[in-house]
Amino acid sequence: MQLPFLRILVQGRIGVTIFSFVTGYVCALKPIKLYRQNNQDAAFTSIAKSALRRVPRLVIPCALATVIIWIMANLGMFLVAKQSDCWWCGKTAPDRQANVYQSVKHLIQNIISTWTRGQNAYDGNQWTLLPLLKGSMEVYTFVIATAYIRPQFRMVMSLMMFAYFWIASDSAFGMQFFWGVFLCDLQNHPPATEWLSRRPRMSQVLAAIFLFLGLYIASYPEGHPEWATWSRYQFKVLQQILPKDPDFPRFASGIGLELITLGLHFSPALRDVLSSKYLLWFGKQSFAVYLLHGPLLRSVLCWMVYGIRVPPPIINDKGETIHGTLMFPSGWRLMISLPFWIPLNYGVAMLWTGYVDPWCANLTEKIVSKLMLARDEKGVLLPQ
Repeated sequence: MQLPFLRILVQGRIGVTIFSFVTGYVCALKPIKLYRQNNQDAAFTSIAKSALRRVPRLVIPCALATVIIWIMANLGMFLVAKQSDCWWCGKTAPDRQANVYQSVKHLIQNIISTWTRGQNAYDGNQWTLLPLLKGSMEVYTFVIATAYIRPQFRMVMSLMMFAYFWIASDSAFGMQFFWGVFLCDLQNHPPATEWLSRRPRMSQVLAAIFLFLGLYIASYPEGHPEWATWSRYQFKVLQQILPKDPDFPRFASGIGLELITLGLHFSPALRDVLSSKYLLWFGKQSFAVYLLHGPLLRSVLCWMVYGIRVPPPIINDKGETIHGTLMFPSGWRLMISLPFWIPLNYGVAMLWTGYVDPWCANLTEKIVSKLMLARDEKGVLLPQ
């Protein structure tokens, strides 16, 4: 699909960019609010607790998801995906190991490598988690370093960090972390909010322009921009403004998201719409959907589309074993399957958010309470 705007709904690339932006925004939000109240000490305490919680709150649920996928792989639930003609499904479907020892060893190695090399053979989507964890620590460090700087200069420094990561071609993570910090500061800056209230019409016009441009740029195709006039023109513009050897699709998603969020800044009414309880519910499920959509796609959706039977292997004249390939039946079968699979995905995510995530949060709090220094009712540190 080479159509602008509609591409965003199916390509999914902007999802990683959104996670990065939200990470920067959320990690900076409470400290910046406390800084503006001249309450730096409370902000430092908040950052210390948040930074300590951040590691187990990411590592524990991701490790549990990897164990679940490991069990599914050893039960043969990805065999259909492995032998389908879907390149992505076959490449990301994990192999079964020769014996129990090798299987457990492989599981432990992949849980560790998720956080050391950004690689997980059981769930390739977890490659984003290491940069997100690093980015949150970069934001905490930046926020601490700028604790006693005037807000307008902190915003300038956020944009300088944004420019640094632009030059470094880190469009999916670094740019978004510090754009989130900048926008967090901007939305808590009284002169900026006063400007919006005094110029509602101009704000609406700017919001419409930024939203249109953002959605248009974020529509950049994953490949072959020369196939359509709109993407060919966009490619020529990006060539002129991006650093050497950039990832054009990732940069387009990043720039598009920055313009979209800027448009939302100029439209308080649209921000209120996006804060409705229904959309907040979808946001609450987003991390669970991200963790679980891969294994559900390689199992249930593949069964719906390709069936549950795996073709038997064939031995050729040379004695080589050749595995049969399941061919994609039709687009109609996929379209019929999706209305059932998507609610299933969100249903499983609801169970995860309702039961697994609270358990992970409680375990994290127990770990943090054991590690943190004791304080009295007034928040004063007790003698050690």
